[in-house]
Amino acid sequence: MDANDDVPDLSPRIFDRYASSSDDDSQPSYPSLHSTNRRLDYMIQFLDRNLLPQNTSRPKPSLPEFVAKGGGQGIFTLPDRKPLHPNRPPYLQLRPHPLRETQFGRFLKTIASTDRQLWAGSESGAVRVWELKDLYEEGEEEEAAPFRESSAILSNGNGNGNAAVMCMVGDEGNGVVWSGHKDGKIRGWKMDCESGGFKEGWCWQAHRGPVLSVVFTCYGDLWSGSEGGNIRIWPWESINNALSLTMEERHMASLLMGKSFIDLRSQVAVNGFSSILNSDIKCLLSDNIRAKVWSSGYLSFALWDARTRELLKVFNIDGQIENRADLSLVPDFAMEDEIKMKIVASSKKEKTQSSFGFFQQSRNAIMGAADAVRRVAAKGGFLDDSRRIEALTITIDGMIWVGCANGMLIQWDGNGNRIQDIQPHPSAVLCLCSFGSKIWAGYASGTVHALDLDGNKLGEWVAHSSPVLKMAIGAGYIYTLAKHGGIRGWSITSPGPLDGILYSELTAKGFLYTRMENLTILTGTWNVAQGRASKGSLESWLHSAVSDVGIIVIGLQEVEMGAGFLAMSAVRESVRYLLHYGLQCINVV
Repeated sequence: MDANDDVPDLSPRIFDRYASSSDDDSQPSYPSLHSTNRRLDYMIQFLDRNLLPQNTSRPKPSLPEFVAKGGGQGIFTLPDRKPLHPNRPPYLQLRPHPLRETQFGRFLKTIASTDRQLWAGSESGAVRVWELKDLYEEGEEEEAAPFRESSAILSNGNGNGNAAVMCMVGDEGNGVVWSGHKDGKIRGWKMDCESGGFKEGWCWQAHRGPVLSVVFTCYGDLWSGSEGGNIRIWPWESINNALSLTMEERHMASLLMGKSFIDLRSQVAVNGFSSILNSDIKCLLSDNIRAKVWSSGYLSFALWDARTRELLKVFNIDGQIENRADLSLVPDFAMEDEIKMKIVASSKKEKTQSSFGFFQQSRNAIMGAADAVRRVAAKGGFLDDSRRIEALTITIDGMIWVGCANGMLIQWDGNGNRIQDIQPHPSAVLCLCSFGSKIWAGYASGTVHALDLDGNKLGEWVAHSSPVLKMAIGAGYIYTLAKHGGIRGWSITSPGPLDGILYSELTAKGFLYTRMENLTILTGTWNVAQGRASKGSLESWLHSAVSDVGIIVIGLQEVEMGAGFLAMSAVRESVRYLLHYGLQCINVV
């Protein structure tokens, strides 16, 4: 026996978050030689920055999240770098801000969370899934956490790209995530989906217009809202029947679900509320404490009984109750739609026998124009757009909070009585979220506010450089989706003492996550008004240093109306041509 067999391996191991772990737990995983050398270089550069004597003649301003070398004196002296932004809490970078050029037709539109996963829907109709337990791992794409992505959806099979995801909701009981799409369909996705290229498990035509909002009630019913005040309900019995179908029978779910819905607009017409929902249903909220459902248009709300599906109350954003007498003066648009569908159906049948009569065509044209005018008015074309309702959330004490386009937050009780309104920020509120004793508000300015249950502001910070579209909570984080596609996770304890501890620890270990690269930038200006630059002149100018340049920055001066686009096109065309000379990374500003 070798004497060294029982001696434990005491060789040092270099931590590297970029090193992939082995699937075999019995074999230890070591970082590669290249990765180890790179990490040692980072550590040496980190020590150089922190140990070299600094010029203390004057305090230099701090520029967060930036580092550079060189520079001159005075105002040209480079600022010091801070490892973390000093004015916001530490965050988990779930998905970095992607390049805009790579996101056309693929921008993320919404997010939703379950107990174990975070889901996101894109413009292409595809969905992404992150496992919450893997958020600290390094993925292979976009420098984001590892995720799985479904196949893109071609709406109606014609490839018009009209299947963008508009809303999502998790169904923990059935292990399904439901998504509403722009093509009017609702799709179901299994939470235990396979890796890579998975497809929806269930799909049916829910509305003629886009599905703007979906919600599950405490009775297991699926409510969905669309344009023109359309609200449809799929009872839990129908959902269970569709989910119980085998893989071979699953194609029948589309027919089953397409016929088993309850149309609330036809019910309110019978009860005297003929036109209560004449604007788009952007928000649906389930109050599981009182078994009620809130639906919001642009400037009004409707309160429903979740069990009987009866309309309980209608009120506007000022808290004024609308009664049946007022509503009876408004024409019944639901009946108009029904009549119009009958006319269209009968006209198609008659078309095979004879052509339309003049009066029949005139009637259809008039009804179509009236319907278009009604929908434009309902979408807020003639209303106060600054007070438009943008988001709803319910807190642990049963209160309902509403966010408006003018930055106002309005508090309501569970019966639809207005309590108070505050305006902590002038920008539009785009999303709201609550957990425990806190409320979070996301604004069009990229700012996030944390408030207590009384509306007192606990903290604020700039979460993204673009509007915050959606928020979701899971695994101790509140995730924010920005318009540019970036996703970040913020601790639900922020702002709090934990932020200071994390800030100190991350500052001390900056070399573990700091990447350093040598980069050469070529800058120049072009006076567009003075003369037109030919393609040859640009090539001769840029080609002189193209082999050593990583980024080319070209500023345009004295650009007249319409000339900027032409100048930028000429620059981009010339710079793309230079790619053949070996330039790998180019940004034209």
